[in-house]
Amino acid sequence: MPTQYHIMVNTLSPERVRSSKPIEVKVLAKNQILIIGGTGRIGHHVAQDLQQHMDAKLVVTGRQRPKSDRHLMGEFLPLDLGNREQLQKAIAQSQLVIHCAGPFHHRDARVLKSCIEQGVDYLDVSDHRSFTQKALELAPAAQEAGITAIVNTGVFPGISNGMVRQGVDGFDRVETIRLYYAVGGSGGAGVTVMRTTFLGLQHPFLAWIGGKWQTLEPYSDRQIIDFGPPFNALGVYWYDVPEAWTIAESFPVQNVITKFGSAPDIYNRLTALMAKLPPSWIHHPFVIEGLSQISYRMTQVSDRFSGVGIVMIVEVEGEKDSQRASYQSRFYHPHTAIAAGCGTGVLAEWIGNGRLKKPGVWPVEQAITSEEFVEMMRSSRNLDLQQTWEDL
Repeated sequence: MPTQYHIMVNTLSPERVRSSKPIEVKVLAKNQILIIGGTGRIGHHVAQDLQQHMDAKLVVTGRQRPKSDRHLMGEFLPLDLGNREQLQKAIAQSQLVIHCAGPFHHRDARVLKSCIEQGVDYLDVSDHRSFTQKALELAPAAQEAGITAIVNTGVFPGISNGMVRQGVDGFDRVETIRLYYAVGGSGGAGVTVMRTTFLGLQHPFLAWIGGKWQTLEPYSDRQIIDFGPPFNALGVYWYDVPEAWTIAESFPVQNVITKFGSAPDIYNRLTALMAKLPPSWIHHPFVIEGLSQISYRMTQVSDRFSGVGIVMIVEVEGEKDSQRASYQSRFYHPHTAIAAGCGTGVLAEWIGNGRLKKPGVWPVEQAITSEEFVEMMRSSRNLDLQQTWEDL
């Protein structure tokens, strides 16, 4: 049986928050941003983006100091998330905490809980619905504490959620939302992304199809999608991502389809085979780690040919002006990890300068409007979107 998830997305809708009484923004004397897991690939690129766009003291954490300081984007602080006293002290000295210490499959919400207790704003780059559930359940406490917390920031989830928000807002009624993701090799994200991929093969998951939750096998139902350059036609498969859950909760929609693929396509074939391993194998930590290390070494070679970019396509079908219509948006970036850094960095910048203040815990599609998403993409980081409308 699949793991059953019951997530409460923040009950205050974006519309209610925008129409409520303006919130007084307190500018803190401390101007320090704590990036937990800031020595990892994604954390490094988040820090790099902030270093370019914010005048703030950056403190990056890790279990061990990197061998070379050139990999540090800020002041290094050794930190073990298991040491609660050490964690609370680091958070207390910060204005904003960004949680980048994945994989998030087995993480608890202790970082967010500490931020709520100490009145510190929070972002994370989490990418698993079990963690998203734990975070969103803290929405009432975060609202009472007056902190802004946004989960699943980055590229996917993150920018992908904003793409959906923008598409849905153009319809009177939405029927189907499809999200297709293609990543070149490692995506520039290091071995952690390999662990995340293989951990995602361990359990069946729930997808919103036909207006109800249905159980699907991970990396099943291969489909060929034309992503355009640089990947063109590529196989994609059902994959569990947290936006599949939050989008179904955020919008009245009948179907939410999320499919993922890697380039070159041989990796998809191999991953689909791994998904069929006996449960005793794919659930064994040593097997997961072994597959992750082997895959990462393979991508260190193939990345030279495939690149490490990302293409995302969002399709929305529904009714607009009494006419059935479809909408498609396409996002491309030549470096997946840098794109994730941009997606998180903009939100961090807006929270840091007081522009974004919405007490509670939010997925991205509820945290920002379509107009803010456009500004986030084009004005702040020059990220490109291609959009088309078609009557059906």
